[in-house]
Amino acid sequence: MAKQKNKKKSFNKMSYCEVQSSNSNKRKLLHKKDQKWLKDNGYKNVGWEQVIKLYQKIEDFLEKYKLEDFTLEELFLEADHVGNKYLDKQEIDSFNQKLAKEVSKVAEEIERQFPDTTFEFIDFSQKIKKSYR
Repeated sequence: MAKQKNKKKSFNKMSYCEVQSSNSNKRKLLHKKDQKWLKDNGYKNVGWEQVIKLYQKIEDFLEKYKLEDFTLEELFLEADHVGNKYLDKQEIDSFNQKLAKEVSKVAEEIERQFPDTTFEFIDFSQKIKKSYR
């Protein structure tokens, strides 16, 4: 029998030790309750399968933290960006045209219901009294 050369395993172009080190460093970035959750649910940094599962779970937590920091506007923009991945350019342009028409209609309705009937007059003819300290 011919011997097979042992190929080093890798995950995301990282060796076993590099993944372990990454897990240790990133785990420190997690909230204490999430660190406890990982421990309570048996996520360990030993053994290929466990190391990979831990790596993926830590990435999930870090991704969740990014979403928590978004404002409502940023969340809507992110959702729009994700939705646009599944549309072609023509569908996006069509949607944007329809949206512009609807926004225009809403603006006209607001102007109709809440007209700005007051006028503000500013008299620039009077000189301002200068005061010195």
